Amino acid sequence: MVKHVIIWNFKEELTADEKVSAAAKIKAELEGLLGQIDGLTDIKVYTKPLASSSGDLILDSTFVDEEALKGYQVHPAHVEAATYVRSQVGSRACFDYEI
Repeated sequence: MVKHVIIWNFKEELTADEKVSAAAKIKAELEGLLGQIDGLTDIKVYTKPLASSSGDLILDSTFVDEEALKGYQVHPAHVEAATYVRSQVGSRACFDYEI
């Protein structure tokens, strides 16, 4: 199994309301990928960080193997969702690992 974890921060110019709206859309679009992409076994987006957090939202996803992760990255449904995400975020940190 492979975990794919991303922490994003929204663009600074977004208002608080725009961030709430963007977070909801990102969560719906990415979590909606479950069942559409072979090898994706779990995907969650968390949008309510504690004050101690250094990110605005996090993606926590699980794949059967590294090949499935690679397939996810180029899958048209993911590419469409990721295009929206990139339009809203200013920074991204990624950590992939085997479990």
